[in-house]
Amino acid sequence: MQVLSKAAYHGARRRIAEVCETSNDTMSLRVRILEQIQAVVGFDAYAWLITDPQTCVGHAPLADFPHSPDLPRLIRLKYLTELNRWTTITTPPVARLDAATGGDLALSLLWRDLLRQYQVVDVASTVFKDRFGCWGFLDLWRSGSAPTFDEDEAAFLADIAADVTTALRSGQANNFVVTSSGDARRTGPVVLLLSPDLTVLGQTPETERYLRTLVPSPTDRSPIPATAYNVGAQLLAVEAGADHHLPVARMHLGDGTWVTVRAARIGDTSQQHDRNIAITIEAIAPSERLAVFALTSGLSPRETELLEYLATGSDTRNVAKQMFLSEHTVQDHLKSIFAKTSAHNRRTLLSRALGN
Repeated sequence: MQVLSKAAYHGARRRIAEVCETSNDTMSLRVRILEQIQAVVGFDAYAWLITDPQTCVGHAPLADFPHSPDLPRLIRLKYLTELNRWTTITTPPVARLDAATGGDLALSLLWRDLLRQYQVVDVASTVFKDRFGCWGFLDLWRSGSAPTFDEDEAAFLADIAADVTTALRSGQANNFVVTSSGDARRTGPVVLLLSPDLTVLGQTPETERYLRTLVPSPTDRSPIPATAYNVGAQLLAVEAGADHHLPVARMHLGDGTWVTVRAARIGDTSQQHDRNIAITIEAIAPSERLAVFALTSGLSPRETELLEYLATGSDTRNVAKQMFLSEHTVQDHLKSIFAKTSAHNRRTLLSRALGN
């Protein structure tokens, strides 16, 4: 693979910064950034997921994985593999499989049980995380005769992570703005039933419509329940002790509508690992929506507390008493919240935060 100059990396870094400043949604943002990454850090396949900022569970995947029948297995192993797991990558925010294993890739459960058959020689994993939460992770794969990822390429990925993280969080914040009066109501429960190895066993009638919204697909094909696989895989990871976060993902469905996707075992009469898994999709609770709204908007703990009081109907005087602050200080905090959320009054702010 061609050795690039510092100028080439610098140019790509500058272009990605421009993309981060001009993209308003997380899908186009990722597509445009991948184009720039590909120009300086070659790869053969990729998977880039948005994550719930608190549970770190993935959803809304953007991926090029050529072996779709293996998708449930890939996701299950990804969540069960502790080596270079996105929840454990810290500083720098990039980890290389070859470097982490000292060349013994079989130390990775994911590589040993699946990726080796596709001749994958290295995986560069980048996590996009800030003090407000985890906003996504990206895996780049190289296979065949390609060289492993080198230190310069890893440094480049680490260098762009901060800008990309902020852009991903901002993109999620934009999803709280309602732009039309579309009907988001549903007529029945949305439940998907998975086997212990994440094979789809059945679903309620309305589930396909929701899945098609979560991951758009051609009308002549059944939608791929990638989000359901991720939430179900997180349940398996918790049971195996690979991670401790709840098997829950709160995500944007469309036009300001947010839903919560959860996983749980069915029944209690057999061994846990033998029981099927129910995936439910439901309207997000107002308190949960407010919590995610505060994180995507980058609100401080004090600002979040103020927003919570406002959501209960408290006026400035009552909020000041409850927070042991002066009314002037409460107004200063409120001005800061308006600036961060681009809301110009309390009514708009609470409408976005609560979905009313």
